[in-house]
This record gives sequence, C-alpha cells and structure tokens, in this order.
Amino acid sequence: MLKTLKNNRDKGRVNHSAALFGFGDGGGGPTQKMLDHLKRMKDTDGLPRVQMSTPDQFFSALEKVESQLCTWVGELFLELHNGTYTTHGQIKKGNRECERLLHDIEALSSLALSRKTSFRYPSAELQRLWRLLLLNQFHDVLPGSCIQLVAEDAVRYYSEIRDAGVHLLTNAMQSLFGDRSGNGRGTPESVLVVNTLPWERTEVIPRTGPGGSETLALVTVPSMGYCTLQDSLLLPHPVTVTKKADGSFTMENGILQVRLDTVGCVTSLRLIQSERETVPEGCYANQFAIFDDVPLYWDAWDVMDYHLETRKPVTQLLNPLEVVLPGGLRGSVKFSLRVSEKSTLTQEVVLDAACPFVRFQTQVDWKEAHKFLKVEFPAKVRSPSATYEIQFGHLQRPTHWNTSWDWARFEVWGHKWMDLSEHGFGVALLNDCKYGCSVRGHVMSLSLLRAPKSPDAAADIGCHQFTYAVMPHTGSFQEAGVIRQAYGLNFPLHTVPGASASCPAWSAFSVESPAVVLETVKQAEDRPDALVIRLYESHGSTVESWLQTFLPVQEAVLCDLLERPHPGRSLPLEERGVKLSFTPFQVQSVLLILKQRGSP
Repeated sequence: MLKTLKNNRDKGRVNHSAALFGFGDGGGGPTQKMLDHLKRMKDTDGLPRVQMSTPDQFFSALEKVESQLCTWVGELFLELHNGTYTTHGQIKKGNRECERLLHDIEALSSLALSRKTSFRYPSAELQRLWRLLLLNQFHDVLPGSCIQLVAEDAVRYYSEIRDAGVHLLTNAMQSLFGDRSGNGRGTPESVLVVNTLPWERTEVIPRTGPGGSETLALVTVPSMGYCTLQDSLLLPHPVTVTKKADGSFTMENGILQVRLDTVGCVTSLRLIQSERETVPEGCYANQFAIFDDVPLYWDAWDVMDYHLETRKPVTQLLNPLEVVLPGGLRGSVKFSLRVSEKSTLTQEVVLDAACPFVRFQTQVDWKEAHKFLKVEFPAKVRSPSATYEIQFGHLQRPTHWNTSWDWARFEVWGHKWMDLSEHGFGVALLNDCKYGCSVRGHVMSLSLLRAPKSPDAAADIGCHQFTYAVMPHTGSFQEAGVIRQAYGLNFPLHTVPGASASCPAWSAFSVESPAVVLETVKQAEDRPDALVIRLYESHGSTVESWLQTFLPVQEAVLCDLLERPHPGRSLPLEERGVKLSFTPFQVQSVLLILKQRGSP
C-alpha cells in the first residue's frame, strides 16, 4: 500500500487511488490472506484509508474532481520487455493472419447477408473463433513469453481458426458468387477477383492460363467489391530484370529501379520519375545482421541495449542470385545466405508492374541459441523522428538517443508499417507479420527472429516464412498512400475461378477521403437485420468524408463501440451517401439498418 501511495502521481490533488490485487498476474482472485490483510489495514495510522470497491465507484469518485487530475500526452512506453515484440515469430504470424482472415469473413458474410436474406450469417462460429484468437492475445502468449506447452496450444488454436475460417469464407463467397461461377457460362480461365479493402486496387495476381498453366494478370478491382478478370490490363511499363557482368542485378518497373549486389543487398533504390536515390552512398539496404542476445534477467521477455554492440553482417552466400521471373508483369531474383553454421536464409526479391514497392519474400531455417536476426535499410533521409503504425493510427518516436527516455526506445513496436521522412521525400518499410523494429539515425531496422531459451527452450526454432517490403516515396507518407499499400500487403486479393464472363463489376462501399479507413463490416450483435461498420481517421487530420454504399440501406445511425445507437444521431442518406466528420484518429461506428427484401 505504501508503494501504491508513493507511485500516485496525483497525490495532493485528489484523495482516491486504486490498488489492484489478486493471485498472480493472470486474473487470479484475492486469497483469504489478502482479504485478512485488507481488513487489518482498513483504518490504520500511517496508512491511507483502505476499502474494497469497484471500478464504477472508483471512477465515479474521480469524475467529480477530474479538473484536478494531471494528463499524460503521448505514448506510455514501458522501458522493459522489448524482446516480446519479436519472440515466437510463429505466434505473431498466426495472430496477424487470423485477424486478417476473420476481417474478411465478416466483410464477405455481411455482403452475402445484404444480397440474400436466406444467407445465415455465422455469428456463433465467428464469436467462437474471435474468442479463440483473443485467448491467444493473453499477455504471455502473443508476446511469446509462455512455456512450450502453451506455445504448442497457441499454434494449434491458430490452425483451428484457419481451418474453420477458410470454410466460413468459402460459404460466404459461394453465397455471393454461386450464381456467377460454376454455371457453365464461365471458363476455367475466367476468374472473379474479390477485394475486401475499401479502396480500388490495381495489382498483379496469379491466374490459370490455357492448359491449366499458371500465369499472371494485372487487374483493377473496385473498392470492397469484385470484378471479372478476362484479359490482363495493358502494361504501363513492363518489369525488366537485367544481369550485369559482375553478377549483380537491376530491376525496373517504370516507378522504381532497384540494384542488387552479389549477396542480395540493395545498393541502389531510385524513384525513376524524381531521380531520387534512397540508399546512401557506401551503404547497403536489405542487409541482414545477427546479434548476440543474452539479457540479464528474463530471456523471452527482454533484449538489452548492449546487444547492439555485437552486430555481425550476414554476407556468406550459399546460392548465388538467379532469375526466377524474367519480367513483364513480375520480375524476381532468388538467393540463399548462410546465417551461421546452423541456420540458412532464402529470399526472393520481387518487383511487380505498377507497384510502388519492392517485396522481399523470405524463408529462414532458424536453429540458433541466444541470437537476434534483423534486416536493415539505411535511408538517404534526415529526420529527428520516425513514424510507426499503431492500432487505429500512428505515432512518432525519436531517431536519436539524446535522453535516457530516447535511449530506452532502442527497440520499439509497430504494426504493418513504419516510415522515415523528411520534407518532400521518405522511405516506408512494410511487413506482413512482424512487430519489433527501430530507427536509429537514418537506419531502419526490422526485427525478424530471436532465440531465447527460457521459459521455452524451443522458441522460434524451425522454419519461418515472412514478407516485408520497402517503399520510397515523394511527399509525406499520407500523400504517398503508405497506409493503403501496407494494408494491401497484408490483405491479398481473393480469386474465385470459373466465373461468368458477363458478371459485372460491383462495389459495396467506398470512402471519399483517403484519410478515412473503413476497417470493419460485420453483422450487428443484437439486430440480425443490420450491419455495423467501423471507420477511423488514419492521417492525423480533421476531415469530412462521404461514405457511399450500394447495399439496400434503410437507415444509418451513429452508435458506440457496444453498438448502442446514439440518441438523435441518425445520419441522412443522401445521393452521395452518408456524410461523416472526423477528428484526428477518431474511431466511429455506424449502424446500417437494411431494407427488408425477399430471398432471390
């Protein structure tokens, strides 16, 4: 209690403070001994007055004196347990993949429900799968600081979510497209392409060619909708892959030019139109580095700042660079490195037509002990801060170590992207399943794998697959569309083979402002005739935006996160859609009541 009293930063301003107690740190309740101590301390000289209470009572008391409370602005950064951003990479990957899968199931099931009232939205199964996923977000599972048995359970749960989720996704697409595919009017070569993100996308996708061979196609898919792929779009600029006499390679797509040396490092990355070079002279991007990783106390939890003094570049070539795809719609080269005597790494560097980033598809056979693998991207950018995506927004962290607070951020976390920009130019690093990262000076680092030995001696041992990408851009990351590109890397387009050639393109939702992201579309919990959509402002700006939908909506009402309608907050349905106003990073939920319609 004395410690709680000492740590109360509002002491002298308010007379209430909370002390949480219970057995362990996993939600265990109070023991009899704790309750006995509480009874003795209830009214003891030298101690604050102590009483049992509830969160409602505590916060109600604070509300009466809220003007006296101090406010913290910015990130409450825990200067401890930085290793948990990377430990158990398979658990991190399972989390990201299952979040994406459940997002797509909800979106496509919602569209199926709006098109056919006979469709049964899988609310009970989705709830079960979400609870299974959230169980794995317990504070020692997703961070990777669990024992081996728990890690094995977590991987099994992710597998269960994937298996059940694929079945639900297939059911939703069958309901949506059952009368548009497999009806004899389509051909094996015709494909329906589905986009679950709320903006139009132009991307290269695989397709089945004549005789069953796999080919590629460039397609533009409507916002949160679908279209039939018949013929690939005309190439604005084909990808070229050129091998030099010294064994290095150059790839171009009209947007980017990338040069790889003989060990797979990027020696040059240029924006062709602006002729702006990304890699500083004498530096190497896509440089793998391995570090000794021996923390003082908690193996799986911590990584210490002194590990940075043990950096060793990974430069031993196992298999030289070779062309996998020669160009056209996609060009790629592949190589292998020996990380150590025990571990190897294979990577395919991919450049697509009309794509603003270079993709690095990576496989690592990892058999290390107390090692830390990272990949580094030095950027020809000077900035005192870098930007990292967090949930429903982003924040800036320093790129220098001026103070002890700055120094403590030697290893930080981010979600799908981080960006280092100066005025007019920047570089973004995207990923599909990694969370640990850092930027020091002009060097961007993505943390890939650790090898702690406690509490799980087998943590991260095995084969790993992951993808990251580098995206140089002019202007700010908001203007360049970094957020959308990171979403695209994480949410690939879906394909439905054998579609009818006469199936018209269709879009369910579109959002006018690029700052606003339509993150979620789902059935309302308590109203089977309604959908809930959740949007957030992603640029850090105050903005008004129109939300347009082609669903049969009867009424739109603002609601809270518990889906309770706000009284008197009905939104007019106008020709342009529904008009919404956002403050920076604001999250808004809208309840869409669907019109009653008969089953087709």
